[in-house]
Amino acid sequence: MRLEGKTALVTAAGQGIGRASVLALAAEGAQVWATDINAGLLKSYEGVERVKAVTLDVLDRGAIERLIGSMPALDVLFNCAGFVHSGTAMQATDEEWNFALNLNVRSQFWAIQAALPKMLEAGRGSIINMASVCSSIKGLPNRFIYGTTKAAVLGLTKSVAADFVADGIRCNAICPGTVDTPSLQDRINANADPVEARKAFVARQPMGRLAQAHEIAPLVVFLASDESIFVTGQAYAADGGITI
Repeated sequence: MRLEGKTALVTAAGQGIGRASVLALAAEGAQVWATDINAGLLKSYEGVERVKAVTLDVLDRGAIERLIGSMPALDVLFNCAGFVHSGTAMQATDEEWNFALNLNVRSQFWAIQAALPKMLEAGRGSIINMASVCSSIKGLPNRFIYGTTKAAVLGLTKSVAADFVADGIRCNAICPGTVDTPSLQDRINANADPVEARKAFVARQPMGRLAQAHEIAPLVVFLASDESIFVTGQAYAADGGITI
């Protein structure tokens, strides 16, 4: 098992990429703290070996600090929580802008800041941030707020990597294309014609299909493991060819 002896914390672990990653990390021997704001979603972890489910609102800095402070160790932090706003700069509101910056960027900053003391004391740690190919990597239509915040995540990732590269702390980002998750389905269902909306998402994927959450999780495991011990400050695109 590649992660035996490691302790990991995953946010937004109730469904989608977060849940797939929790199961993949635990399967490789990690002790995983699976967190989500929705306690109901966490019930699915009952009886799952090496997984401790904890309700957490990542918009509550104090809650993040208390949870990480209570953990006996922290080797891997996967900041998976986020939200996708649709629309252009002309349609964006201050309310949406502030919410997205808080959830997509500031919550990662808070979690990293809380995790670093434990990692520095241990002399090792892997921080994995959820970004997107829709960022500074590629502009996509009607994703003004989302693309801006995910570009900020890439800057955050590289800054943390540069500051702690000599301390055994690695920080990398994952940049998926379109992944077939419950949150994506919610966005599809919000359209007047959900069938056509799904077809549009599929059409922008050169492989002709959407990714599945379990296809992103192996990249999380790789970045969490010592197999990536010489990797830091990188943005890994798992996008089905969008950025070819």
